[in-house]
Amino acid sequence: MSIQHNIEHITSLIESAQTKFGRATGSVQLLAVSKTKPIDAILAASQAGQRQFGENYVQEGIEKVEYFSQHYPDLALEWHFIGPLQSNKTRPIAEHFAWVHTVDRAKIAQRLNDQRPADFPPLQVLIQMNISGESSKSGIDESELFELAELISSLPNLTLRGVMAIPQNVPDYTAQLTAFKQLAQQQEKLAARYPHIDTLSMGMSGDMEAAIEAGTTMVRIGTAIFGQRDYSQANA
Repeated sequence: MSIQHNIEHITSLIESAQTKFGRATGSVQLLAVSKTKPIDAILAASQAGQRQFGENYVQEGIEKVEYFSQHYPDLALEWHFIGPLQSNKTRPIAEHFAWVHTVDRAKIAQRLNDQRPADFPPLQVLIQMNISGESSKSGIDESELFELAELISSLPNLTLRGVMAIPQNVPDYTAQLTAFKQLAQQQEKLAARYPHIDTLSMGMSGDMEAAIEAGTTMVRIGTAIFGQRDYSQANA
């Protein structure tokens, strides 16, 4: 199947789930996770109408951002960094990406703010939460949320948009839905204090429907669009 066909199929599934769960049309955005995928695959996706792309690896992502900025500026692609954040790599992220989904500590937020170029719009950021309590995953717990949100909201070069999580990978729909509803509750609490909060980044290929039922506004889909990944080509 072609990338265009895959995007059309995923878009159709999103639209069907929106209708099924009483969500507004267009309330769930598709973020195409293009990590490890070549330029021509991203170009094919963009020609199918996709504009938002997520990258996990700093150097690889920067090379793609720069390539499309130079060769296809009219596409106006929006680049999201969705990988682990290391403090020694915040500068290139601040200088190239429009969004960061994985802010999980004050030091990272401060560095992103300080390193964002003055002539750039504010960096749109999400706080990553660890709602499954897995030690192998990044993210803060509920008790830390408002302290970090308060800091981010005070930084002039960052705009806090919401929260993100990667819940435990389980096949059971009820378990998926329970985890996603926990994150949705945290987003609702944030939005009550910060009215501009509007983004809930959760849901991937295997749990997208549960995420949409729970209230996600952005699903992160990679393999179902681009096919299996070759991680030997990954460039950190």
